Order: sequence, then structure tokens, then C-alpha cells
Amino acid sequence: MFQQNNMQLAIRIPTSPAQDSSQYMQVDQSDKSLVMSGDMQNGGFTHAEYIFNFSKKLEEDLQTFGMKIKQHEDNIKFLKTQKNKLDESILDLQVILGKYHSSGTPVAENEVHSHPQSEEETMEQIMRQEMSAAGIICRLNTHHGIQAYNITLTKDVLGIVARLGKLDDDNLGRLLSEYLGMETMLAIVCRTYDGVKMLETYDKEGCINKSSGLHGLGASIGRNLDGRFLVICLEHLRPYAGDFIPNDPQRRLDLLKPRLPNGECPPGFVGFAVNMINIDSTHLFCFAANGYGLRETLFYSLFSRLQVYKTRGDMLQALPCISDGALSLDGGIIKANGLFCLGNQEDVQLRFPKASMKSSLPESYIESERQMKELKWKKEKMIEDIKREQALLNNSKLNFDRKKAEFLKFLAESSSYAAQQQLSVKLP
Repeated sequence: MFQQNNMQLAIRIPTSPAQDSSQYMQVDQSDKSLVMSGDMQNGGFTHAEYIFNFSKKLEEDLQTFGMKIKQHEDNIKFLKTQKNKLDESILDLQVILGKYHSSGTPVAENEVHSHPQSEEETMEQIMRQEMSAAGIICRLNTHHGIQAYNITLTKDVLGIVARLGKLDDDNLGRLLSEYLGMETMLAIVCRTYDGVKMLETYDKEGCINKSSGLHGLGASIGRNLDGRFLVICLEHLRPYAGDFIPNDPQRRLDLLKPRLPNGECPPGFVGFAVNMINIDSTHLFCFAANGYGLRETLFYSLFSRLQVYKTRGDMLQALPCISDGALSLDGGIIKANGLFCLGNQEDVQLRFPKASMKSSLPESYIESERQMKELKWKKEKMIEDIKREQALLNNSKLNFDRKKAEFLKFLAESSSYAAQQQLSVKLP
């Protein structure tokens, strides 16, 4: 049998999610016994048990939400601490790189200040495509300088394919440009899919919204975008998964050389096209959202294991070991297995710019810059994690407040019921 004098209802009602869980609200023992007394008169303890069990459930729900809030708050605190450490490390590397530049040591012979005519020609060829997306991006960059890449629309844009790599050999640059074709050479390269979505928006019927995105930007500078254009999303490319050539400042891919059935390397084999692209230091360690660089994402996607040979004859003799296409320095092109490009070589106007010398970056500079890019990438991921945790925290606090309001309402209704029972007991 129930012992009325020993019954007590102890309920936690925190005033805030952070309040210590040891604080309780004690429901008067006499109130509980009165409730139970009334129920006893009706032949049981059904309503009293309901009050006790339901209040206990609400209390447990509040504790659960409170624990989630504490967990998210701890996660945010930890992530912010890690972000601050990354900021300090980035600042230290900026100081090191700043001292290196101020010392007068040459950074790279094939960067922005070397052979401006070649790069200017490439830029000019792109801008001649006035109604193209690439032309609009370059026009914006020319008018507004580096700030163009900080505006919301283009902040995720790395550049145009034709401007993201250079070659030591001008003839090879023409061949690779012809291999890719004008449309791909003019493709816009974005880090993430969010950046791709910013370039073009649609109305409810699925039609292109001409007043926003790149279409709206083009119209604002007198360059109406017409026709289709390619956008490459680094985040969605399948990256090269192998090793890199050890101690190579250009981070070339360690690809296995082709072998004929007799085990020998084909005569006239020069190398893989993906490794013949020189990438400026500003882009060499420019990580995509998934943590990979340009060579193993963009250029590996464009060229894969495309082989380069000295002559067409060498290339044709190597057919048994060509898997992803090949080209020869005298104009031969095999797009893929069984797909041959015949006829005269095209006079390609838009091509990769020529680099006169290979990069002479010292290993210390390369390593510092690599660390800088990696830390910035980690910082971006950290900021995304903080935003996600903050959203979860806000949701948990909202649930906590709702459950607390429900709890208080239940207690008020229970107290009213207890008062009615007490009154009924006192009446004769």
C-alpha cells in the first residue's frame, strides 16, 4: 500500500539551460498526499501517478536538451580556440613570407611579372570573346583588379582555365590548347558548388534569371551573356589518388611510365601532359574545398594520363600502351582509344601562356607557402564547423525553451488540481 507520508515530488526547473542541475523545486508533500488522497477515494492512484510520471518525463527531456546545449557550447568553444591557433600560425607564416619577399630574393621567374606580353596576349584573346562568361570575368578583373574576386558573385572563382597554367614550350601549349578546345579553355573554375550556383540563378519555371548572377553582371557592364558556358567545380572532381614526385616544388604526379608488351618504355615518350603544366605559386597550393590542389584536380581531370611523344610515328608505335589519349609535338592527336584527330593542325589563338624558365622557388619558401595554403583551408573548414555547431546550438536552445514552457504549464495545471482536491477534502 502507498505510504502517503513518505511521498514527495521533487522537480528540477532550471531558469536557463546553463543552470546547475542540482537545483530543484520541491512540491509540497501535503499537496501530493492530497492528490493521492482524492484518488484513493476514487479507488486508485491513477492521476497522481500520471502527474509524477509525466513531470519526470518532462524533467528528463529538459536535462537532455540541457546536455545537448552544453555539448554544442563546448564544441564551439573548442573550435574557436583551434581557429585562434590557426590565425596565429597563419600570421607567423605571413611574417616569414613577407621577410622573404622584402629580402629581394626572386620568387619565381614565370610568375606575374615575367613575360607580361604572353600573359597579356592570353588575356586579350579571352576578352575578345566579349559575350562569353570568361570574357565578362576577365573584364571585371581588369576594371576592378583583385577586388573583383572578393565580391559575393565571384569570390569562389579561381580563374579561367587558359590562365591557370603555363608551359615551357609554346608549341606544346598550342597542342594542349587545341586538344582541350576553345570551350574548355574558356571554362570558369570554381572551388565549390556553392560558387557555381552563384553564377546562374533560375525562376520558379526553371528559366534563367537574366537580372542576377553572371548574366546580370554582364548586363551591368554592357556585355550580355549569350549561349552556354562551362564551369568546372573542383569540389566535385575526382582527384588523383596516387603519390607525388618527391621533393618536386611543382608537386608533379608520380605516374607510372607507359610500357610496351616487351616491358620497355616507348621510344620518343616525353612525359605526361598533366605534369608539363607549370602552375604559379599562387595557385600551386590553392586547395579545393576537399583539400586537393589544382594539378591533382583541375589538370588531372582535363588531361588524365594523356601522353606526349616527340613524333607522330613514335605515338603510333606506342598505341598498345596508350590508355587516355596522346599527342605528338609534330601535331598528332589521339583523343582517346580509337578516336584519332586527322587533318592539319589548327591555328589556335587562345592558348596557355609560355613560361621562359621553370620556377626557382627555394624549398623553404615552397614549404612555407604550402603550410600557409593548408592552414587557410583548415581555417575555412573550421569556420564552417563553427557555423554548423551554432545552428545546432540555437535549435537546442529553442527546444529547451519550448519544453520548459510546457513543463511550467503542466506544473501550474497540477497545482490547480491539487488545490481543488484540498478544497474537496476540507468540505464536509
